[in-house]
Amino acid sequence: MPLVAAAVCPHPPLIVPELAGAAAGELDELRAACDAAIARLYASGARSIIVVGTGERTANLDFPYRGSFAPWGLPLEVRLGRHPDGAVGTDGLPLSLLVGAWLLRRVRPEVPPGWRMVSVAPDEPAERCAAGGARLGSPNQPWALLVMGDGSACRGRQAPGYDDPRAPVYDDGVARALADADAEALLGLDPVLSAELKAAGRAPWQVLAGAARAAGGAWRGHLGYHDAPYGVSYFVANWERAL
Repeated sequence: MPLVAAAVCPHPPLIVPELAGAAAGELDELRAACDAAIARLYASGARSIIVVGTGERTANLDFPYRGSFAPWGLPLEVRLGRHPDGAVGTDGLPLSLLVGAWLLRRVRPEVPPGWRMVSVAPDEPAERCAAGGARLGSPNQPWALLVMGDGSACRGRQAPGYDDPRAPVYDDGVARALADADAEALLGLDPVLSAELKAAGRAPWQVLAGAARAAGGAWRGHLGYHDAPYGVSYFVANWERAL
């Protein structure tokens, strides 16, 4: 069975209210948009969910999964699943997948069956991202993707990457591609420019594009959020098969 749905969310640590503290309300709109996108993903009919985000290397991570927000100041642990023989699996999820797991459990605390996590190196070439996306999924049941990634981090002088006049144009292009479910536009994102703008989502978005292109058929997109609090662009979107 092919890919049936995808959701795109960002992964700022401050999306966790307990970590944001007094500033938690500043990202309420982003949290609500992520909750809605995840709920649509769960309602898609998918029997399994694959979470894709940037990590140190490109790899299929071992089940079960565990990570902690302790490096960002909060000793909150997130666990996904338990192995019957007690195997550790992946201990120390990268931030992108850690936030993805937190978002999924925030909407549905019980762990659904069929979860997988895939990390993608930030410098992975576009063609390899697309090829990796085309190989994801199960041939026997409908599946969905949760794609974690931030846009440019160069939106203003207080941004992590300072101010770059190329950032708004780049982010607007990503927003259009996500809204239009335009796989080719995502595959056309320049890895060099993306790295210069500190856009952590480039490689995972191109995995999504490769998966959607391999699945075939027509897709429709919905952009639920596009803003740049703290100088970093965040996108929340859903892709679903067009009727």
